[in-house]
Amino acid sequence: MTRIRAVAAVVAAGLLTAACGAAGDAGGGAAPAPAAVTPATSAPPTSAPPTSAPATSEPATAASRGQANVPETLRFTATTLDGQPFDGSSLAGKPVVFWFWAPWCPKCQSEAPAVKAAAAKYADVAFVGVAGLDGEAAMKDFVRRTGTGGFVQLSDEKGAVWTRLGVSQQSTFVFMKPDGSTGKASGPLGSDDLDRHVAELRAA
Repeated sequence: MTRIRAVAAVVAAGLLTAACGAAGDAGGGAAPAPAAVTPATSAPPTSAPPTSAPATSEPATAASRGQANVPETLRFTATTLDGQPFDGSSLAGKPVVFWFWAPWCPKCQSEAPAVKAAAAKYADVAFVGVAGLDGEAAMKDFVRRTGTGGFVQLSDEKGAVWTRLGVSQQSTFVFMKPDGSTGKASGPLGSDDLDRHVAELRAA
């Protein structure tokens, strides 16, 4: 009887051990099945609007680079006596002789032949007449009488160019070197005087 109980106990213990092993395998031995991974859906690329670069970072245009080299005194526009637009910045980097005159001025009348001759003689120097202190009809008549239409003649009835170059009376010459520096001389100037001033401009 005792032997039968012992065998029964051994059998029962074996069944219990087997049951615990099965339970362990089910609960902790086996790795849990991986959770289903939902494929990442690529959001459509949101193309942000390109940020505008600051104006200062844009490459300088040829015009802006050129303007940076123009002296303040040449940053003006005017109209010639024959009705054409004129931009003072076109004179930048050149030797220039500005001749400020008025149609009724005796000094201007007397020096006109010397100015005309110098303008024809020095092709590498820009000569610009700036007429003021009268009406355009009188200015045109002066140019016709003196034969000084061979170089640029500006109509400056309002005196804007006179003021910009610091001129307050006729006749006055403003000699501008290529670097933009200027010198003034009151007229009348004869041929020798003009030759001397122009030689200094050309040597600069």
